[in-house]
Amino acid sequence: MGALHQKIWLITGTSSGFGKRLVASVLARGDCVVATARNLEKLRATFPAAERSRLHLMQLDVSDSAELVQQRVKEALSIWGRIDVVVNNAGYGVKAVLEEGGSLAALTQFQTNVFGVLNVTNAVLPQMRERRSGTVVIIGSRSAWRPEVSPAGFYAASKAAVHAIGETYASELKPFGIRVLIVAPGAFRTEGVHAYPATIHTHVPAYDAARDAGMARFAALAGTEKGDPAKAMELLVDVVKGEGRAAGREWPLWLVLGRDAYVDVRAKCNKILKTMDAWEDVATDLEFDAGA
Repeated sequence: MGALHQKIWLITGTSSGFGKRLVASVLARGDCVVATARNLEKLRATFPAAERSRLHLMQLDVSDSAELVQQRVKEALSIWGRIDVVVNNAGYGVKAVLEEGGSLAALTQFQTNVFGVLNVTNAVLPQMRERRSGTVVIIGSRSAWRPEVSPAGFYAASKAAVHAIGETYASELKPFGIRVLIVAPGAFRTEGVHAYPATIHTHVPAYDAARDAGMARFAALAGTEKGDPAKAMELLVDVVKGEGRAAGREWPLWLVLGRDAYVDVRAKCNKILKTMDAWEDVATDLEFDAGA
């Protein structure tokens, strides 16, 4: 592949899950990757025999301060001189009943899933704006449309937040030729996604049965998901590069992945529309009276 068409990717959270598969897909297309994770040794074990001329492994904890993240991104930029695509993939899911987790659980969840996305993206943007070119990918979740599924409320809230942030980025960055893609996967068979125990900062016995039942549902799902993460990441690379199944298609702000995700997002949209239809007659007639 000619250097002119070869993209440089920065991908966070690549030691497992979607990140690991995405690195493999990108390398297979001939592009270059700066792959990051919190634990560099684990990352090296994940890619022991990779094509190192096009793969650079780097430690990056997206939950660190903005200053530390900026330093790491500056290091990533120095490797090949630019970043064409940044993929905000690093994240995890706090499992907590809202009353038991409280604001401390929310802050912990948002530090990685929301503030990490902001800090990594903002550190990359100056060179993209200068070149008037680039792609920002945010890995969200179908869970943002299913916040009623307890005890994953804090996770769903964090993903709803980055969805909204992604839409704002899209409008703010469009004048600079920078594209934004918000990815909303459903259930895919990735490692350790349901491995975290319940977070309880204030134990409320009244929630014991519901919390335990919710944790059991997540545990039962692990390893049985129908979604193939490798196929999902192949499609993501298609979209970013305008190849394969994405060839000739218009750039999507949203990329919903998986049959279950399509069912759930449509169900939520229909539920909102039904409620709006039922209440529109009284909830829209609220302007000042004529002459007031």
